[in-house]
Amino acid sequence: MDNYSAALDVLNRTFGYATFRPNQQAIVEHVISGGDALVLMPTGGGKSLCYQVPSLIRDGVGIVVSPLIALMQDQVDAMRQLGVRAQFLNSSLDHLAANAVEQQLINGEIDLLYVAPERLLTPRFLQLLTRANVALFAIDEAHCVSQWGHDFRPEYRELSILHERFPTIPRIALTATADAPTRAEIIERLSLADARQFITSFDRPNICYRMTQKVDANRQLLAFLKDRANEAGIIYCMSRKKVEATAEWLTEEGYTAIPYHAGLSAETRTRHQQRFIREEGVIVVATIAFGMGIDKPDVRFVAHLDLPKSIESYYQETGRAGRDGAASDAWLAYSLSDVVTIGKMIESGEASDERKRLERQKLDALFGLCETASCRRQSLLRYFGEDVSARMFNCGNCDNCLTPAETWDATLVSRQALSAVYKTGNRFGALHVIDVLQGKMNDRVMQFNHHTLSVFGIGRDTDINTWRGIFRQLLALGYLQADMARYGGLSVTEASRVVLKGEVPVTLRRDAVKPNKPAKPERKSASERSVERAKKHGAPIDANDEPLWQALRETRARIAKEQGVPSFVIFHDTTLLEMLRVKPSNLQQMAAISGVGNAKLTRYGQAFIDVIVGV
Repeated sequence: MDNYSAALDVLNRTFGYATFRPNQQAIVEHVISGGDALVLMPTGGGKSLCYQVPSLIRDGVGIVVSPLIALMQDQVDAMRQLGVRAQFLNSSLDHLAANAVEQQLINGEIDLLYVAPERLLTPRFLQLLTRANVALFAIDEAHCVSQWGHDFRPEYRELSILHERFPTIPRIALTATADAPTRAEIIERLSLADARQFITSFDRPNICYRMTQKVDANRQLLAFLKDRANEAGIIYCMSRKKVEATAEWLTEEGYTAIPYHAGLSAETRTRHQQRFIREEGVIVVATIAFGMGIDKPDVRFVAHLDLPKSIESYYQETGRAGRDGAASDAWLAYSLSDVVTIGKMIESGEASDERKRLERQKLDALFGLCETASCRRQSLLRYFGEDVSARMFNCGNCDNCLTPAETWDATLVSRQALSAVYKTGNRFGALHVIDVLQGKMNDRVMQFNHHTLSVFGIGRDTDINTWRGIFRQLLALGYLQADMARYGGLSVTEASRVVLKGEVPVTLRRDAVKPNKPAKPERKSASERSVERAKKHGAPIDANDEPLWQALRETRARIAKEQGVPSFVIFHDTTLLEMLRVKPSNLQQMAAISGVGNAKLTRYGQAFIDVIVGV
C-alpha cells in the first residue's frame, strides 16, 4: 500500500474522516516518507493529524513534545477513545507510573507519547530514546523557541539535540502563530534548514473580529455578551486583580464565570480549567496564563478587556475560539492608556534595547490594527506575510466590513495637534496638550507658560473626547510617538512633517458612541441552548428533530461522564448534527458518519443507533 492509500486508510478507520483538509495530505505523505517539516496552520486547522497519522503508519512510537502539561491527559484520553495506544510523561506522574510508561516505551507498546520538553531533555530520557523504536518527533507549539515571541520557553532552544542525536528520524515542528522572523528563528534553532515548509493561510473565516474603543468597558462587555448567554468563552484581562473582579461581577450578572491566573493555587487552576473543558456555558476570565493549546472545540467567543502585547498574541488568543469551524467571535476593547501601560512595562523590563524596540514595534502594529478603518482580516493576514492583494477587500465578517466606520476630514485638527505637541516641547502627554489646545488656564499650563503659545486655545471648538480620539489615531498612524521612559510624553515623528506642511490630508474614523446598559441575560433551557449552538453550525434544526437532538446530546453526556472525559471527546457537535441529518439505522450507515472511526463505532455506534431509532 502506498503512503497516500495508507494515510487515507488510517484517517478513515481511526479518525472517521473521509478526506484530508487542505495541506494535510501533502504534509502527512512527506513525513511518512521520512522528511522533516515546518507546519504553520491556524488553530482548528487540523495540525495534530499531521503527526498523528504518520505516527500510526511509520514503524515505532511518535514522540510529541508539548509544553502543555495540564492538557496532556485530555490529549491522551482523546487518542485512547480512537483506539490509539497513547501515553504521557510529565511531572504529574509518580515514580511508579512514570516507570511503567517508560517500560511500555522500550517494549514498543505505545503509538504516541506526549512529553514535556523539560523531561525530554534529561539525560535519562534521551538514553531511553536510544533503546526505543522512534517513528518521528513532533514539536508542537514550535513558536515557543523564539526569544522574541509571546510564549518563549528556554527549553525549546535545546531541542536541536534531537537532530544531533537522532539525525535519521523525521521531525515535524508545528505552530499556529509565526511571522517571517519567527519562522526563520524556528528553522535556525531547531536545525530545520532542510525541512520542507507548509504554510497554510492564517485566515479563520468563521471568526468575526470586532474592536472598539474602551468607553465603559463593563457596559460594553455586557452588550457584547447579551446574545451569548450560556456559551463557552474566554475573557482576557491584563491583571490578576481585574480577572478576579470581572469574574465576580459577571457571576452577579447571571453568567457562569470563573477566574484563572498564575496567582491561584495549582489545584484551583486545574479545577477551573477542567470545569471549562468539561462543562458547557462556562466563561473563563483569565490572564495570558490560560489558554495555549486548549483543545475545547466549541469556545464560541474570546474577548479582550485590555490590549494584548502584539498581533501574534492577539491572533493566538483569539484562535482559541471556533476550533470546530462554527461561527465564533473575537471582541476587543482598547484604549490609549493600554498602550501607555504596556509601553511602560516594556521599558521597565530587563530585556535588551533591541528586544524592547521590537516589542514596541509589535505593540504599535497591534494599535494600528485597532485604529484602522479598513478590513481587520485583510490587515491581519497582511501582517503575517500573506498576499491579500487579489483577495478580500471586504471580508464580510469583521466590524469594519459589516458596519463601515464613519470617517471625517481631520487634516486641520491633526495639524493643530501636531503643532501643539511640537511647540510644547515634544515631552508632554496628550491630556496636557489638549488643555493647551482648549485654552485651559490651569496650574500646569501656567507653570510652563504654555498659555503664551500661539497654539493656546486654537482647539476650543473641539470637545475633549474628540481630541483624545485624534491623538490616539495620530499615534496609531505613526505621526506621533510616545516616550515611555518619560511617562508617555508625546513627540512628533519625521512622518508628521508632510502633515504639518499641509502636503497630505488626514482622514480619521469617528469614535463609537457610549452604549446603553443592556438587560441581564435571559436564562434559557438546555434544549434551547443546544438548538442555538447547532444553528451556528449552519444546520438549523427542524422543530420535529429537537427531541432527537437533545436525546443524542444526553447520550453523549452520559457516556462522557462514565468515561471521565469531556463530551466533545466522544463526538463533536458536528458529528451529532450529521447523525441527526442522516439518521443511520445500522452500523454500516453509522460508519459513514464523519468523525466515527472504527473504535468509536464499536464502542458507541449501537448506543446512538438505538437512540435514533427509538425517538
